[in-house]
Amino acid sequence: MTHQYQDLISLFNDTFFEPFNTRLELGGDEPIYLPADAQINHHRIIFARGFFASALHEIAHWCVAGPERRLMEDFGYWYQPDGRTAQVQAEFEKVEIRPQAYEWILSVSAGFPFTVSCDNLHGDFEPDRIAFMTQVHREVVSILQGGLPPRVKMLSDALRAFYSTTELRLEHFVIR
Repeated sequence: MTHQYQDLISLFNDTFFEPFNTRLELGGDEPIYLPADAQINHHRIIFARGFFASALHEIAHWCVAGPERRLMEDFGYWYQPDGRTAQVQAEFEKVEIRPQAYEWILSVSAGFPFTVSCDNLHGDFEPDRIAFMTQVHREVVSILQGGLPPRVKMLSDALRAFYSTTELRLEHFVIR
């Protein structure tokens, strides 16, 4: 099955626009979250370049953000661009574990391949992708055992219905 970003936009907007006043929108080179303002009366998750994976990743960040953070541009989080030092990369990965766990869950729900992102292509060292993926995997297992948070569950259910995928099981999440 092909995964078209337009389908994800429709599924997200049908699921979340009314209860959360939030829309998923196609953007340009850089993703961003913009809360409602005087010009636009709804919140916007804007993902990069029409990539399905980018949309899932930005949705995952939205699912992590609580009500107060959803009123701030980019949820009020810092972002250090590509080219991070080892110390800054470690901080980046620490805050990326939960969003990437949600992204992995949503990817499996859609039958879409998940790839962990260390997001540091031009740094002065090579991040340990396997170690980071292991941390994300542990988080996925914890989330599945504790039950999906409401917004993750809502979208997971919508994705599984649309893509005709099965119930989420631990064996769907394999480190590769």
